Amino acid sequence: MVLDFLLQKLSRTTNILDASFGLEREGLRITSRGKIASSDHPQVLGSRSFHPYIQTDFSEQQMECITPVSQSTTEARRRLMAIFDVAQSSLDKDQYIWPLSMPPHAKEEDFQIAKLEDPAALSYRKKISRSYGVLRQAISGIHYNFGLGDDLIQKLFELSDEEDKINFINLLYMKLARQYLRYQWLLTYLFSASPLAEKGFYENGPQKIVRGLRSSQAYGYINKKSVQVSYDSLEAYIDSLEKAIASKELSREREFYSAVRLRGSQHSRDYLTKGITYLELRNFDIDPFDDLGISQKTLDSVHLILLALLWLDDSKSDHQYLEDAKTLNEEVALSDPLEKLPHPAKAAELMEAMTALIEHFQLPDYYRELIQAMAEAISDPKLTIAGKLSTQITDHSLAAFGLSRAQKIHLQSTSAPYALAGYESMELSTQMIMFDAIQKGINLEILDENDQFLKLWHKKHLEYLKNGNMSSKDSYIVPLAMANKTVTKKILHQAGFPTPKGQEFAKKQEALNYYPQLTDSPMVVKPKSTNFGLGISIFPKPSSQSDYEKALDIAFAEDSHVLVEEYISGTEYRFFILDGKCEAVLLRLAANVVGDGIHTIKELVEIKNQNPLRGRDHRSPLEKIQLGKIEKLMLAQEGYTENSLLEKGKQVFLRQNSNISTGGDSVDVTDQMDPSYKKLAAQMAETMGAWVCGVDLIIPNIQQKASLKEPNCHCIEVNFNPSMYMHTYCQEGPGQVITPKILQALFPEVPIYKED
Repeated sequence: MVLDFLLQKLSRTTNILDASFGLEREGLRITSRGKIASSDHPQVLGSRSFHPYIQTDFSEQQMECITPVSQSTTEARRRLMAIFDVAQSSLDKDQYIWPLSMPPHAKEEDFQIAKLEDPAALSYRKKISRSYGVLRQAISGIHYNFGLGDDLIQKLFELSDEEDKINFINLLYMKLARQYLRYQWLLTYLFSASPLAEKGFYENGPQKIVRGLRSSQAYGYINKKSVQVSYDSLEAYIDSLEKAIASKELSREREFYSAVRLRGSQHSRDYLTKGITYLELRNFDIDPFDDLGISQKTLDSVHLILLALLWLDDSKSDHQYLEDAKTLNEEVALSDPLEKLPHPAKAAELMEAMTALIEHFQLPDYYRELIQAMAEAISDPKLTIAGKLSTQITDHSLAAFGLSRAQKIHLQSTSAPYALAGYESMELSTQMIMFDAIQKGINLEILDENDQFLKLWHKKHLEYLKNGNMSSKDSYIVPLAMANKTVTKKILHQAGFPTPKGQEFAKKQEALNYYPQLTDSPMVVKPKSTNFGLGISIFPKPSSQSDYEKALDIAFAEDSHVLVEEYISGTEYRFFILDGKCEAVLLRLAANVVGDGIHTIKELVEIKNQNPLRGRDHRSPLEKIQLGKIEKLMLAQEGYTENSLLEKGKQVFLRQNSNISTGGDSVDVTDQMDPSYKKLAAQMAETMGAWVCGVDLIIPNIQQKASLKEPNCHCIEVNFNPSMYMHTYCQEGPGQVITPKILQALFPEVPIYKED
């Protein structure tokens, strides 16, 4: 069976990029002074016995961020972005993650072996600390996991003369592994970023600046030379690996630290019957110039190189050829970062293969740009990562540069604590629940990003979640009932709870005919089914018929039916109810500006909208204030226009409804609210059958206890999508943590650790 030249036989329309990817990013926790952190792994990250995303590697200080399998490099990096964001946000306040593969200045006693629950895992770490030394265990990197797509493998299999598919898959991955080792030196040249070790790291380290200590046989995190594992065939690989374990040169298979490792089964011998699933590429240094440690271009360049390795003839990849490649890799790793690539002609064949592959499969110009960038780096070593990093060295140290980068990356990651990096386009409450799921180690999959639909699971326990709070805990009918304002009012009224009086209209003319009954009455006009305050107009004073008609037009634009209700005087509060308990109370102030005697209302709105907490489309805790029809109508009623100049201290409200989604301000009053109102709101939620909801009450005086006999409050809405974020990130007040409580209620078996 011949594996070579199979790619050339594929149709030009074949999706050659069909593949799966995973990333593992290691990093040391350091203090704000650049020293190794002495604290334990952050407790808020839950239990490492099952955490799928954030683990510790060798030491308690070495965090490892692990992505789930992705179908593109873009998605893999996006997931790493989110996980790394959670990891950084979970650190102690004075800690960062070191952005280099080689650790900062440290001694062996600065590191603690990871405090794992598994005795076998702990014993293994103690063993390798004796074999390789504690400091070498502190060298960190990135593992790039790569698997060919199922459809691509099937097409290649059909072109081959191999009858057994598992055997074909094994042959394919063994070829790729050999070819990778054959060209490892080129990846070392392009992507290494470990030019030096800080003082005292090696007893007899190199005296000069080099390209990649971590990739070096002499100084890297590499097995002893006596460990020789063959890649001639899968059988040879398994036999030589088992002999190394039998002779105690290796304690177990995972101690084999090759640049490329076969993956998919716990024991290599299982590959003979189950097949290799993917390759683990282990020779990537952390790129300190990229916030995640590996750039999108690097990910795609490596993918292109891997495909070119399959394109190339494998006949030269015998044992001696691989030994020669290993020698060349050592030469490249220990050469000066600004020294040109030795034997550049050896890279030409691979560069030509990449070009041919792009032409055959008509890949986008982006991939030609990647080749061009690699070619330029081969010609000019200053363009390599190590070449760039060498310019940051001061007094044979990268300590100052590393700390500066760590601080900058941490600041960028934590500047918007309400957002989940990589997923900022999603609704904010969903981002927050995703953050908490990643932090606590609950498995997460986005089923529909636009619809905010998530799949969460822990072991065999599965939950589906929509909009951050809609789950199986609510029956299907409950959100439908809450979305219908008429139904909500009737259910609550029949249960004895006070609600505003009003009428429902399906036609504008019918609503206009109702106006004579309202001429002397304050009122509210709103769509029958609405959320986020859309289409609501509030008139605390009697309105003109023309203003009333404008309000009807606004409401009918949002729904086919409109409610006209009596206006209830008092202050509106949002009660967040979870599983029969009030967890938070929010005072929402309608969109407003306060004059300074200098700026117009329009200018004051622009100034207030510069607050970093304000954004659009519910992606920030506060929404930007608009100057639309409703706002201009409210201004006109107060005798202003958007160009009016406000005297200093004068507050003008631009809306009567106090929704955060229409530019309102949020004030946490959970601790100030009388418990009787919290209990009443919870009873209303129970009456609606809601597990999670927001209850909006108009209360004239919160100093009085709630009363139903002589009603002193009214329910104006029960909301099935209550925007949890506004209770946590408030303009005023401490804020209440909500989303972890949702997860705790859904997954009571998962310990939810809290910060002290």
